[in-house]
Amino acid sequence: MAQSIENKMTNRIHSKGTGWVFTPNHFLDLGSRTAVAQSLVRLVRAGTIRRLARGLYDYPKKHPTLGDLPANYESIAQALAGRDNLRIQPSGAYAANLLGLTEQVPARIVFLTDGSKRTVEINKQQIVLKRTTPKNMATAGRVSGLIIQALRYLGQNNVDEKIIEILKKRLSSDDKRQLINDLRFAPVWIGVIFRRLQG
Repeated sequence: MAQSIENKMTNRIHSKGTGWVFTPNHFLDLGSRTAVAQSLVRLVRAGTIRRLARGLYDYPKKHPTLGDLPANYESIAQALAGRDNLRIQPSGAYAANLLGLTEQVPARIVFLTDGSKRTVEINKQQIVLKRTTPKNMATAGRVSGLIIQALRYLGQNNVDEKIIEILKKRLSSDDKRQLINDLRFAPVWIGVIFRRLQG
C-alpha cells in the first residue's frame, strides 16, 4: 500500500519537473498524512527529493558541477501559500532587489499573501509569508504590484532620478500600460511616479 503511494508521489514529483517546491499537503489526495510523511522520508533518503525545512521539500534542479541548486524563493513562497495557489506578492527589500533597485539580497525575504502567515528558515535565509489586505493583493503577480511594494519599501523621499531611470529601462510598453490600469491601487505619491514612468 505504502509502496503504491510512494510510486504515485514520485510520478507527481517527476511530472512537475525539477525546481518544484512542495509540502506534504500536495499529496494528501493519494493517502493518509502518515503514509505521505513516511514516503517523503524514504524519498529524501533515496536522494530523489530534498528536505528544505520542516514540512517543506523540493525536487532540486541540478548543475553538472555545483550539484543541487538552491530552491527559488518564489517557488518556496507559493508552496507555503498552499495547494490552492493563493496569491503571493514579493514585498519590501526583496521587491526592490528583483527590480534591480538594490543589489543586496535581504536576509529576510517577505511575500504578502491572502493566505495564512508562515515563516521558514532555509540556509540562514528567512522566507516570510505576511497576510495582508485585499487592496495590497489586487495587483499580485503584476509588475505594478512589484513596483508598488518596492517603492513603499524605499520611501517617498528616497526615490530619485536614478531609480526612475532604472525602472524606465526595465519596463516594456505593456508594463507601462499595466501601471496606468492599476493606478487606483497605488498610493497617491506612487501614482505620480507611475505617470512619470510613461515617458
